[in-house]
Amino acid sequence: MAAPQSKVIVTCAITGGIHTPSMSPYLPITPQQIEDEAVAAAEAGAAIVHLHARLPENGKPSQDPALFRQFLPKIAERSDAVINLTTGGAPHMLVEERLQPALQLKPEVASLNMGSMNFGLYPMLARQKEFKHDWERPYLEGSEDRVFRNTFKEIQYILESCADNGTRFEIECYDTSHLYTAAHFIDRGILKAPFFIQSVFGLLGGIGTHADDVMHMRRTAERLFGDDYYWSVLGAGRSQIPLASMSASMGGNVRVGLEDSLWDGPGRLASSNAQQVTRIVQILRGMNLEIATPQETRDMLQLKGKNAVAF
Repeated sequence: MAAPQSKVIVTCAITGGIHTPSMSPYLPITPQQIEDEAVAAAEAGAAIVHLHARLPENGKPSQDPALFRQFLPKIAERSDAVINLTTGGAPHMLVEERLQPALQLKPEVASLNMGSMNFGLYPMLARQKEFKHDWERPYLEGSEDRVFRNTFKEIQYILESCADNGTRFEIECYDTSHLYTAAHFIDRGILKAPFFIQSVFGLLGGIGTHADDVMHMRRTAERLFGDDYYWSVLGAGRSQIPLASMSASMGGNVRVGLEDSLWDGPGRLASSNAQQVTRIVQILRGMNLEIATPQETRDMLQLKGKNAVAF
């Protein structure tokens, strides 16, 4: 069984590196927008905010630590939320580039994809006919022949580079094979308990969104990690709220946010990250579940604390 918990951790992924600015006017792009959206999501009930950066002039994903420095201190000043930085960046980036924010800024949590995979964004082209910026269409089209790369060597490089930072990794698993890769690094003593396992459903190239897929991931994680892990679920697109609800009903944690879905319902764009957080919090409370605070989340995941970061 997973580690016992009495409250649900809500993570909100604020902007990500998947969607492009033309897809929604509500996708935060500038440092000020990312800051405000993160703070509002925390006020709505998110204990963790998962953060990417974008070039403010055109919204293109960027791993430049200088961009992160424009909003991280302000979020930390305005909110007690646990800050989680990406090491995934965007699928076209090399590992050295993707690692820099987590390496230099030493967050409490950083995400880490557990393997290389096809990462197909090109089906979004069928829904988006016009683009504001010249990078958007090639970015989506190129994903038909693009692999998100994270080899065993690169995963080890990220883990060992950040070993002295005290950063806890959110282990992102897009298929059951990624769970076994995590177990491999646990067996080698490179990953330390407690493990925060984020199961990802609905990205083209990863596992699907059927309830059987969720159950299969859960059973595999239970077998591999026992009571040393906390399980969380994110569903891409329309599966976001249904799969988050399913996770919570099974004793797991949840992730929402505009990185994972731009929608608040059929044909209706979410106007903010906080709107999605509010929706899942209402569902959780309707299930008689309590929401973990940032400090309760720090205690559960044994995090180093917000005063031990480098921003």
